[in-house]
Amino acid sequence: MEKEESYMQEIADGYRPDVERLIKYIPWLETMKGNDAVSGTYSGQGIAEHSITIPVYDGNLLNLVKDARQTQLMDRNYAYVYSRNKIRTVAEEQRYIDHATIRQMEGLKGILSKYILGGMTRGAVWVQGVTNGSILKVLVKMKEILDYWERR
Repeated sequence: MEKEESYMQEIADGYRPDVERLIKYIPWLETMKGNDAVSGTYSGQGIAEHSITIPVYDGNLLNLVKDARQTQLMDRNYAYVYSRNKIRTVAEEQRYIDHATIRQMEGLKGILSKYILGGMTRGAVWVQGVTNGSILKVLVKMKEILDYWERR
């Protein structure tokens, strides 16, 4: 039992620097949850008449994406987290997050990766992750898990 606890502590210590890098965005994510003001459309002089629409994203969102991509929390195989855990809807995703422990940190990485990496090809995915609160929930849960293991 002590060996297992020591192993779990090592896992927590491995995640700590990357999670601490991203938790600074929690207050911003809390204010933006349910708010679609995370993105807009560029509407310069006459551009709408002669060009395609250009999305414009909140600077905090872009900084979050940049910081997240520079961490070890990104998992390009995030789709497997969804299929392995039978997550098909946002409600199932959020239920998974709510019940996650240190043993599900890989799953939490997968959910975060879906929104960060998925947004690299479809910017609407970033907006979904912020407005539905999934990115916020993942970061809060990761912080909660690491805080628990820090106190042990």
